[in-house]
Amino acid sequence: MSFPDDPLRCDGRVALITGAARGIGGATATLLRRFGANLALCDRVPEDGCAFSHPADADPAAVMARLLDVRDPGAVNDFVDDVVDRFGRIDVLVNNAGGSFAAEFVDVTEKGEAMLIAENFTQVAHLARRVVPTMAPGSSIVNITSIEAHQGAPGFAVYAAMKAAVDSLTRTLALELAPRGIRVNAVAPDALPTTGEGTARDELLGSSIDFEPAVIPPLGHFGTPEDAAGAVLYLTSELARFVTGTTIHVDGGNHAAGGWRRKVVAEH
Repeated sequence: MSFPDDPLRCDGRVALITGAARGIGGATATLLRRFGANLALCDRVPEDGCAFSHPADADPAAVMARLLDVRDPGAVNDFVDDVVDRFGRIDVLVNNAGGSFAAEFVDVTEKGEAMLIAENFTQVAHLARRVVPTMAPGSSIVNITSIEAHQGAPGFAVYAAMKAAVDSLTRTLALELAPRGIRVNAVAPDALPTTGEGTARDELLGSSIDFEPAVIPPLGHFGTPEDAAGAVLYLTSELARFVTGTTIHVDGGNHAAGGWRRKVVAEH
Protein backbone atom coordinates (compact mmCIF):
# COMPACT_ATOMS: atom_id res chain seq x y z
CA MET A 1 0.00 0.00 0.00
CA SER A 2 1.47 3.33 -1.07
CA PHE A 3 1.78 6.33 1.21
CA PRO A 4 -0.56 9.33 0.97
CA ASP A 5 0.74 12.33 -0.99
CA ASP A 6 1.81 14.02 2.26
CA PRO A 7 2.27 11.21 4.81
CA LEU A 8 3.30 13.57 7.60
CA ARG A 9 -0.04 15.36 7.60
CA CYS A 10 -2.27 14.62 10.59
CA ASP A 11 -5.31 16.70 9.67
CA GLY A 12 -8.20 16.19 12.06
CA ARG A 13 -6.34 13.79 14.32
CA VAL A 14 -6.59 14.43 18.07
CA ALA A 15 -3.30 14.51 19.99
CA LEU A 16 -3.17 14.59 23.80
CA ILE A 17 0.23 15.88 24.98
CA THR A 18 1.32 16.08 28.62
CA GLY A 19 3.87 18.57 29.89
CA ALA A 20 2.94 20.73 26.92
CA ALA A 21 3.57 24.26 28.20
CA ARG A 22 7.22 24.37 27.12
CA GLY A 23 10.27 22.34 26.14
CA ILE A 24 9.76 19.14 24.16
CA GLY A 25 6.03 19.10 24.94
CA GLY A 26 5.59 22.63 23.70
CA ALA A 27 7.62 22.03 20.56
CA THR A 28 5.64 18.86 19.85
CA ALA A 29 2.33 20.70 20.24
CA THR A 30 3.44 23.42 17.84
CA LEU A 31 4.68 20.95 15.23
CA LEU A 32 1.67 18.62 15.35
CA ARG A 33 -0.68 21.58 15.03
CA ARG A 34 1.36 22.86 12.07
CA PHE A 35 0.68 19.51 10.38
CA GLY A 36 -3.04 19.65 11.09
CA ALA A 37 -3.67 17.92 14.42
CA ASN A 38 -6.26 19.00 16.96
CA LEU A 39 -4.58 19.39 20.33
CA ALA A 40 -5.44 18.54 23.94
CA LEU A 41 -2.65 19.97 26.08
CA CYS A 42 -2.00 19.73 29.79
CA ASP A 43 0.68 20.88 32.19
CA ARG A 44 0.91 22.00 35.78
CA VAL A 45 1.61 25.66 36.51
CA PRO A 46 5.28 26.19 35.64
CA GLU A 47 7.51 27.76 38.27
CA ASP A 48 8.22 30.73 36.00
CA GLY A 49 4.49 31.37 35.72
CA CYS A 50 4.33 30.94 31.96
CA ALA A 51 1.08 29.66 30.53
CA PHE A 52 0.32 27.89 27.29
CA SER A 53 1.68 30.36 24.76
CA HIS A 54 1.55 28.01 21.81
CA PRO A 55 0.65 27.06 19.31
CA ALA A 56 -0.44 30.24 17.60
CA ASP A 57 -3.54 29.23 15.70
CA ALA A 58 -6.39 31.17 14.18
CA ASP A 59 -8.87 28.43 15.09
CA PRO A 60 -9.20 28.12 18.89
CA ALA A 61 -11.65 25.26 18.38
CA ALA A 62 -8.68 23.07 17.39
CA VAL A 63 -6.83 23.49 20.70
CA MET A 64 -7.83 22.90 24.30
CA ALA A 65 -5.45 23.31 27.23
CA ARG A 66 -5.71 22.64 30.95
CA LEU A 67 -3.51 23.22 33.95
CA LEU A 68 -3.32 20.00 35.95
CA ASP A 69 -0.87 17.69 37.69
CA VAL A 70 -0.58 14.39 35.82
CA ARG A 71 0.06 12.70 39.18
CA ASP A 72 -3.58 13.41 40.10
CA PRO A 73 -5.62 10.51 38.64
CA GLY A 74 -8.93 12.27 39.16
CA ALA A 75 -7.82 15.38 37.28
CA VAL A 76 -6.41 13.23 34.48
CA ASN A 77 -9.64 11.22 34.19
CA ASP A 78 -11.72 14.40 34.00
CA PHE A 79 -9.41 15.83 31.34
CA VAL A 80 -9.58 12.70 29.18
CA ASP A 81 -13.38 12.68 29.48
CA ASP A 82 -13.54 16.33 28.42
CA VAL A 83 -11.20 15.72 25.47
CA VAL A 84 -13.39 12.89 24.22
CA ASP A 85 -16.54 14.97 24.77
CA ARG A 86 -15.06 17.76 22.68
CA PHE A 87 -13.27 15.87 19.91
CA GLY A 88 -14.94 12.45 20.00
CA ARG A 89 -11.77 10.38 20.41
CA ILE A 90 -7.99 10.47 20.98
CA ASP A 91 -5.71 9.37 18.14
CA VAL A 92 -2.30 10.22 19.59
CA LEU A 93 -1.02 10.18 23.17
CA VAL A 94 2.36 11.79 23.85
CA ASN A 95 3.49 11.01 27.40
CA ASN A 96 6.02 13.80 27.84
CA ALA A 97 5.56 15.02 31.42
CA GLY A 98 8.22 14.02 33.94
CA GLY A 99 10.98 15.41 36.09
CA SER A 100 13.78 14.79 38.55
CA PHE A 101 16.29 16.31 40.94
CA ALA A 102 19.95 15.55 41.56
CA ALA A 103 20.78 13.45 44.63
CA GLU A 104 22.78 10.35 45.41
CA PHE A 105 20.53 7.31 45.74
CA VAL A 106 21.26 6.83 49.45
CA ASP A 107 20.18 10.43 50.12
CA VAL A 108 16.78 10.15 48.40
CA THR A 109 14.00 9.92 50.99
CA GLU A 110 11.04 7.57 50.71
CA LYS A 111 8.85 10.59 49.97
CA GLY A 112 11.21 11.77 47.25
CA GLU A 113 11.36 8.31 45.72
CA ALA A 114 7.57 8.01 45.71
CA MET A 115 7.33 11.39 43.97
CA LEU A 116 9.81 10.35 41.28
CA ILE A 117 7.98 7.07 40.66
CA ALA A 118 4.59 8.82 40.44
CA GLU A 119 5.88 11.55 38.13
CA ASN A 120 7.91 9.40 35.76
CA PHE A 121 6.12 6.05 35.66
CA THR A 122 2.78 5.75 37.45
CA GLN A 123 1.14 8.64 35.59
CA VAL A 124 2.39 7.31 32.24
CA ALA A 125 0.84 3.92 32.91
CA HIS A 126 -2.39 5.51 34.14
CA LEU A 127 -2.74 7.73 31.07
CA ALA A 128 -2.12 4.86 28.68
CA ARG A 129 -4.67 2.68 30.48
CA ARG A 130 -7.18 5.54 30.46
CA VAL A 131 -6.68 6.67 26.84
CA VAL A 132 -6.40 3.34 24.99
CA PRO A 133 -10.16 2.61 25.16
CA THR A 134 -10.79 5.88 23.28
CA MET A 135 -8.41 4.95 20.45
CA ALA A 136 -9.30 3.47 17.08
CA PRO A 137 -7.03 1.33 14.87
CA GLY A 138 -4.27 3.49 13.42
CA SER A 139 -3.74 5.41 16.67
CA SER A 140 -0.39 5.65 18.41
CA ILE A 141 1.30 6.31 21.72
CA VAL A 142 4.71 7.96 22.02
CA ASN A 143 6.48 7.89 25.38
CA ILE A 144 9.25 10.43 25.96
CA THR A 145 11.93 8.63 27.95
CA SER A 146 15.59 9.67 28.17
CA ILE A 147 19.09 8.49 27.38
CA GLU A 148 19.15 7.71 31.12
CA ALA A 149 16.84 4.77 30.43
CA HIS A 150 19.75 3.14 28.59
CA GLN A 151 22.77 3.95 30.76
CA GLY A 152 23.80 4.51 34.36
CA ALA A 153 22.75 7.86 35.79
CA PRO A 154 24.69 8.95 38.90
CA GLY A 155 22.58 11.44 40.81
CA PHE A 156 19.37 10.36 39.09
CA ALA A 157 19.04 6.68 40.03
CA VAL A 158 15.28 6.51 40.59
CA TYR A 159 14.49 8.77 37.63
CA ALA A 160 16.62 6.59 35.33
CA ALA A 161 15.03 3.42 36.68
CA MET A 162 11.55 4.80 35.96
CA LYS A 163 12.54 5.85 32.43
CA ALA A 164 13.85 2.31 31.90
CA ALA A 165 10.52 1.02 33.19
CA VAL A 166 8.69 3.20 30.66
CA ASP A 167 10.96 1.86 27.92
CA SER A 168 10.04 -1.68 28.93
CA LEU A 169 6.36 -0.76 29.16
CA THR A 170 6.58 0.70 25.66
CA ARG A 171 7.71 -2.61 24.19
CA THR A 172 5.15 -4.66 26.09
CA LEU A 173 2.28 -2.34 25.15
CA ALA A 174 3.41 -2.47 21.54
CA LEU A 175 2.70 -6.20 21.61
CA GLU A 176 -0.48 -6.10 23.66
CA LEU A 177 -2.01 -3.28 21.60
CA ALA A 178 -0.93 -4.55 18.17
CA PRO A 179 -4.17 -6.55 17.73
CA ARG A 180 -6.06 -3.27 18.23
CA GLY A 181 -4.00 -1.59 15.51
CA ILE A 182 -2.40 0.80 18.02
CA ARG A 183 1.34 1.45 17.73
CA VAL A 184 3.52 2.27 20.77
CA ASN A 185 7.01 3.76 20.53
CA ALA A 186 9.41 5.92 22.51
CA VAL A 187 11.73 8.86 21.95
CA ALA A 188 14.86 9.04 24.13
CA PRO A 189 16.29 12.58 24.04
CA ASP A 190 19.60 13.93 25.29
CA ALA A 191 21.63 17.09 24.71
CA LEU A 192 18.46 19.08 24.00
CA PRO A 193 18.69 22.01 26.43
CA THR A 194 15.41 22.85 28.17
CA THR A 195 14.62 24.67 31.40
CA GLY A 196 14.12 21.42 33.28
CA GLU A 197 17.28 19.82 31.94
CA GLY A 198 19.29 22.94 32.74
CA THR A 199 18.09 22.97 36.33
CA ALA A 200 18.91 19.28 36.83
CA ARG A 201 22.35 19.73 35.24
CA ASP A 202 23.16 22.70 37.48
CA GLU A 203 22.08 20.68 40.53
CA LEU A 204 24.33 17.82 39.49
CA LEU A 205 27.36 20.03 38.83
CA GLY A 206 26.83 21.78 42.18
CA SER A 207 26.57 18.52 44.13
CA SER A 208 29.19 16.22 45.66
CA ILE A 209 28.51 13.51 43.05
CA ASP A 210 31.76 12.35 41.44
CA PHE A 211 30.42 12.17 37.87
CA GLU A 212 29.32 14.72 35.32
CA PRO A 213 27.40 14.36 32.05
CA ALA A 214 29.03 14.47 28.63
CA VAL A 215 29.29 18.03 27.35
CA ILE A 216 29.17 17.95 23.54
CA PRO A 217 27.58 15.07 21.58
CA PRO A 218 29.37 13.49 18.60
CA LEU A 219 27.58 15.75 16.10
CA GLY A 220 29.45 18.62 17.74
CA HIS A 221 26.52 20.75 18.83
CA PHE A 222 23.43 20.60 20.99
CA GLY A 223 19.98 19.96 19.59
CA THR A 224 16.69 21.66 20.31
CA PRO A 225 13.29 20.51 21.59
CA GLU A 226 12.10 20.75 17.99
CA ASP A 227 14.43 17.87 17.08
CA ALA A 228 12.59 15.59 19.51
CA ALA A 229 9.25 16.92 18.22
CA GLY A 230 10.27 15.87 14.71
CA ALA A 231 10.76 12.30 15.89
CA VAL A 232 7.33 12.35 17.55
CA LEU A 233 5.72 13.63 14.35
CA TYR A 234 7.35 10.83 12.37
CA LEU A 235 6.25 8.14 14.84
CA THR A 236 2.64 9.34 14.79
CA SER A 237 2.52 9.67 10.99
CA GLU A 238 1.75 7.28 8.16
CA LEU A 239 5.47 7.06 7.44
CA ALA A 240 5.82 5.00 10.64
CA ARG A 241 2.73 2.85 10.10
CA PHE A 242 4.86 -0.34 10.36
CA VAL A 243 6.98 0.89 13.30
CA THR A 244 6.07 -0.21 16.83
CA GLY A 245 7.91 -1.22 19.99
CA THR A 246 11.01 0.79 19.18
CA THR A 247 12.91 3.77 20.58
CA ILE A 248 14.35 6.64 18.55
CA HIS A 249 17.41 8.20 20.19
CA VAL A 250 17.44 11.95 19.53
CA ASP A 251 20.75 12.80 21.16
CA GLY A 252 23.36 13.84 18.60
CA GLY A 253 24.98 10.40 18.90
CA ASN A 254 25.47 10.27 22.68
CA HIS A 255 23.85 6.85 23.07
CA ALA A 256 26.06 5.41 20.33
CA ALA A 257 29.15 7.07 21.80
CA GLY A 258 28.85 5.57 25.28
CA GLY A 259 31.66 7.18 27.26
CA TRP A 260 33.42 8.75 24.28
CA ARG A 261 33.44 12.53 24.19
CA ARG A 262 34.08 14.88 21.29
CA LYS A 263 37.01 17.26 21.88
CA VAL A 264 36.09 20.14 19.58
CA VAL A 265 32.81 22.00 19.34
CA ALA A 266 31.59 22.23 15.74
CA GLU A 267 30.30 25.49 14.30
CA HIS A 268 26.55 25.29 13.79
